Order: sequence, then C-alpha cells, then structure tokens
Amino acid sequence: MDKQRIHLFGIRHHGVGSTRSLVAALEALQPDALLIEGAPEGDALLAHALSPAMQPPVAMLIYAPEQPRRAAFYPFAEFSPEWQALRYGLRHAIPTRFIDLPCAVRFALQEAPERQAEETLPPELQRLRADPLSELARLAGYDDGERWWNDLVEQRRATDADIFAGILEAMRALRELFALPDELEALREAHMRQSLRAALKEGFQRIAVVCGAWHTPALSDLSNAKADAALLKGLPKLKVSATWIPWTYGRLTMASGYGAGIRSPGWYDFLWRTEETGDIALSWLTHVAHLLRQNKLEASTAQVIDAARMAEALAALRNRAIPTLEELNEATQAVFCMGSQVLMQLIWRDLIVGGVIGDVPEDVPAVPLLQDFQREQKRLRLTERDLARRDAVRGAGVANLELDLRQPLDLDRSRLLHRLNMLDIPFGRLMMARSKGTFKEAWHVAWQPEFTVALIEASQWGTTIQAAATAYARDAAASATDLPTLTELLELALRAALDEAIGDLVRAVRDLAALASDVLHLMAALPSLARIVRYGDVRGMDVALVQMVVQSLVARICISLPNACASLDDEAAAQMLRHINSVQAAISMLADEALRADWQATLLRLADLPALHGLLSGRCTRLLHDSGAWQAQETTRRLGLALSAADAPERAAAWLEGFLSGSGEILLHDLSLWQAVDAWLCSLSAETFQAVLPLIRRTFATFSAPERQRMADRVLYGTAQYGSGRAAFDPEQAAQILPTLARLLGTEL
Repeated sequence: MDKQRIHLFGIRHHGVGSTRSLVAALEALQPDALLIEGAPEGDALLAHALSPAMQPPVAMLIYAPEQPRRAAFYPFAEFSPEWQALRYGLRHAIPTRFIDLPCAVRFALQEAPERQAEETLPPELQRLRADPLSELARLAGYDDGERWWNDLVEQRRATDADIFAGILEAMRALRELFALPDELEALREAHMRQSLRAALKEGFQRIAVVCGAWHTPALSDLSNAKADAALLKGLPKLKVSATWIPWTYGRLTMASGYGAGIRSPGWYDFLWRTEETGDIALSWLTHVAHLLRQNKLEASTAQVIDAARMAEALAALRNRAIPTLEELNEATQAVFCMGSQVLMQLIWRDLIVGGVIGDVPEDVPAVPLLQDFQREQKRLRLTERDLARRDAVRGAGVANLELDLRQPLDLDRSRLLHRLNMLDIPFGRLMMARSKGTFKEAWHVAWQPEFTVALIEASQWGTTIQAAATAYARDAAASATDLPTLTELLELALRAALDEAIGDLVRAVRDLAALASDVLHLMAALPSLARIVRYGDVRGMDVALVQMVVQSLVARICISLPNACASLDDEAAAQMLRHINSVQAAISMLADEALRADWQATLLRLADLPALHGLLSGRCTRLLHDSGAWQAQETTRRLGLALSAADAPERAAAWLEGFLSGSGEILLHDLSLWQAVDAWLCSLSAETFQAVLPLIRRTFATFSAPERQRMADRVLYGTAQYGSGRAAFDPEQAAQILPTLARLLGTEL
C-alpha cells in the first residue's frame, strides 16, 4: 500500500471517541479524497446531508423497487464517525464516496443460497464477527466489548490520531487469531480495495479511508489486484433505489435488533455535546436531576453533588481516571432513586437511550406512495415528533390516541390508520372493543422504520394511500374464498372510507353468501355485517345493501342451524356454542324485531331437540330465559329435567356449563335455580362427583371474582339472608331514588 497517499481510520460505528479522534485527524491531514464504508448507491444522497432540514438520527434506505422486501438500513447519528466524515468532506468540497460492496450485488446474492456464507457460520463465530472487540475485552478483564471500548476510546478526552495506529495493530492480531471463512466479507473487502486502487489512479494524494476497525488490516495491502478482480467478476445485480428516512435513538440500540447497535445512544450524544474541559459527572447528573424534576420528582442540587462524589469514588476504586456510565448509574440509583429500579427505567429510557427523533428534507427522493403518506402524517399531526410530544410517557414515535369520530381531524386520522391496516402496515392498533360501537376509537400508534419498506412494497397498488388501499381491497375481494374473511374485509373497507371498493365488496359478500352451504361460515360472517349496519351512521356509511345481506344471512342461519346441531361431539359442540353466542350478540345489536323473532324461534326449536348436545341445550335455555321468552318457572323446570337422575352426569354437567357460561348472576338472583343446582350436586356419588368436577370447575372459573365470593358466602351462611329471609320490598323507599335514576338516565318519570 502507498502509505504516503492512503490513510486508514478504523472506527467503531457510532463511537463518540472514534468520532472525536477522526475529526481531529481529518483536520490535521486535510485529505483531498474521502472514502467511507457504506453502500455506493448512497452517493447520490450525500448532498442532502448539508441541508439545514436534515436532523440526525437518520438512515439511508437502500431497496430493490421490484422486490422491496430486499432492503438495507444505514443509520447515522450526529456523533457517528461516518456522519461527521461525510459532512467534513461536503463542507470542504472534497470528493466523498461510499466504497462498500453495492447493495445491488448483496441483494442479488441473497437469492442464491450457496452464496449466503454468513448463515453457514457457527453461532459463536457469527457473534465474534459481529463484535470482534469482545475478545479483546475478555483478555483485558471486561465482561463485554462495549464497556472496554468505552473506557479505552469513547471517553478519552484526547483526540490524538495515534489511536488509529493502535486500532490497526489490535485488529491485525485479532484477524490472525480468528481468520473466519466468509465469502460475503471477502467480497466486501475486495470491493473496498478496488475502490482504493481507483482513487489512487485518479491521482489523489491524501486519501482518507473511514471504515469499521475490523476491516483495516484487509485494506492495508493492495498488492493482489488480479485476485480481487477475479473474485468480483460476474457478480449478479438487482436494480436498487435509495432514500433518506428519519431514525430514532431507540432504533440505534442493540435491543432493537440493529447489528451495529450500541446500548446507550443518549449517553453517547451527551459525550459528543459535552465540551472537552467539562465535568462529565456533574453535567450528566444535572441532566438526571432536570429529568426527575420534569416528572415532578424530587431532585436537589445537594443530591447532584453527593451522586457526583459517589461516582468519582467508585471510579477510583476501579482504577478509572473518570467515572463511566456504570459508576454514574450506580450513584444515580443509590442517591436519586433510593435503590428503585422503576426510576432507573425512566432515566434509562429518556436519557441513556434518549428519545431523539430525526428528520429529513422534503426534497429527498421517495416513491409517490411514501410521499403521500408523509404528507398525510404532517397534515394529521401523526409524525414521530408529533407522537412524542403528544405522549411523552411512551417514548419516541409511540403514543396512545383516543379519537372522537365526530371531529373531522380525528375521523381522518382513523381513516388513515384503517387504510394502512388494509395494506398490512400496522402503524396503529385498535385497542378497545367498545370502540366498534361508539364515537370513540382508542389506538396504540407506533412507527417502525420497516413500515417504510412496506409502503414502498405497497406502491404496486397505487400512488396514494387511499388509492392503494382501494386497489388492495378489490384484489383481496376477488381472491377471497370464505365468507368470514370477506365480511371482515368489508368492515375494514367501510371504516377506511374506501368508497370505490365498497360496492365490489358488498356484491362479493352477497354472491358468496348465496353459494355458501356451511352454516358455520354464515354465522361467522354475521357479526362484522351487524356492526356495519348498527354503527354505520357513525361514519356516514350507506348500509342499505349490507342490511339486505344481513337479513338473508339470518334467514339462512335460522333454517339450517337445527340440522347442523344434530349429533355433535364435544369439540364440535364447543365450536357451535361460540358461533351461537356471536350470532346472539349480533342479533341483539340490530334494532330489528323481525330478525329477533326469527332467531328466538330457532332457539326454541333447538332447545326442544331431544338429541341436542347438553352444552347447546343449556345455552339455548339461558338465552331464552334472558330474552324473556320463558318465565322463571319454565327455566327452573328445564334445569330440573336436565339435572335429574335420568340424565347422565356428564351430560348434566355440560348442560350446566352451557346454561351458566359467562355469568353466574342468574344463580344469585333466582333461589329456585340455586336450589336445583345444589340438589343435583348433593345427589351425586363420590365417584360421579370426581368425574364431573373438572367440567363444573371450568364453568365456575368463568365467573368474576365477586360472583364467586357471593356464591361462597351463600354456601357458608345459608340462603336465609339471600332468599326468603330478606326484608320485603318497600315501594315507598324505592320511590325515593327514582328521581335520581331518572336524571342519570336522561328521562322523565
């Protein structure tokens, strides 16, 4: 290697000490060319790095437009060595390039399993390749590589360039000990060497090369150009595109799954912004105190001083020149948090990791669908920065939102989130079931960078979110083969206000319902359609066509259900029970007396079937009792017959499970039913009781804790205070509360 012309700077990705030393070294060298480890497809994006609107952390996204799932992220923080290097090159008008193996080649190689060398390495060697410094840390007596690197490099206040010579020698020794076969690594380093040779041929005299420390020994020998050319010859390529996207400190952490991640980006940001002459301990602990005060927690100046002294004492005990984050955390937990881990979690999230969110200029190239989404994000105030301001408790880019659908802004937000869910992009997750039937919707909203890739992939459906969701819904409707899937799709399309697709979906539901012969499919499809009919007015939907489909479905269910319930085993009966409950809920939701009467008549037919499974027979009896179709005497008679000695105990237990499933209040309010169940249990032999006990226990386990407690009290104290011994009803006393009840209910007496 021409040592006079090429200067290698081995860095740790996102390392503050590396960045300080690198900036000082570049100022001293004054290079005329700057080569940085990174995807060459990002060269076209470099000009945006000087824009005032570019606020790190950000990431370069490289993706294959025809296969968007093939994508790679290259994150940068303000304190990342590569970011400061490229900014230095751009400010000084120095030719600046990325020199890693192009993503066009890497993505193409992923299609050939025999070329995926990294996946064939043993797990322990993969870990070493991911963090080679861990071996040096182990030899130095540290438990992990990051802590060792922090002490050795990141918290060094000096900025001498000699550190890079030491890093080169250390990496050379490591590579000699752990020379791992890796085809992709060999291709990457061959391409980087070829890039260095190209720069030399262009006549540059002071070439600065910024790369991961592990690669520096491989780039120090440029003698075998023929071997590198042969290795790179004939490699496949895919067409790729590149853009900038915002990033967060949370996504820079190793906990997020980022391979080159760090544990404490907020701490590194603090080290980067702290003046070299500043007192690290006092400054950091002052930040801790401010954070606690912002959260209305006590934190005094005296505690700052005490914690700083403790951190310095701990550092001295460990032979460290200045306190590291480890000592500062121990002092913080002891002095500020009184040993509490809960407060430390707050400090870890907001300071050590940090809630910083990046931003990119509006003129950054992006696919039209992504641009439309970003416009909608800003219009509806759903950007990551907006979410962080709205819900500071949950961190960057995450919030819980309660939307009022009567407000135009909230209605538009709801439509956007539903449209994204239609495209299988779960930016928002609907949290509360009650939101299906009210003017309120509660969402948990959390943005992930992977959603950007999903939006790029969804570009095949359209150039706007609404158009893409509409096209996707139509395509899904055309390929749907079962009625429940289709009705759920229709409900989502209505919530997303995809007016152009709704007609196609309703016709598809109607046609498939006419052909469906499986009553279970019909029953599973009904709840979604019932919600549309019942609550469509919340979103201004025209539900007339859906109402016609509902009426047709209910009629077919009522006709087919008795035959479908004949001769069911336990598993099939349990499945049918769930469907009967869902249909009951759907019918109750609809204000249609004709449908309710048809369904009640069907339940009466089912309850009288002699061979009906006990689970279903008991459930039908309970539903008819609750609806008022049967008086208490008839319900008691049916229960007595079901629990009589003439029936097998197992069938009686199943009947009781169906009758009581979901709520035991009926036993507490009707003494005759309580006594019938009590008499049946007392009549069982010890052997039979043991056999049916699991079934009975399963039934009673579904009751609420207060219900079970009241039942236990009744067993313990007898029925006197719960039944006939209770004081007689006093109409005069009851009348005193009627005015208050009327006001609460908003009615007149």
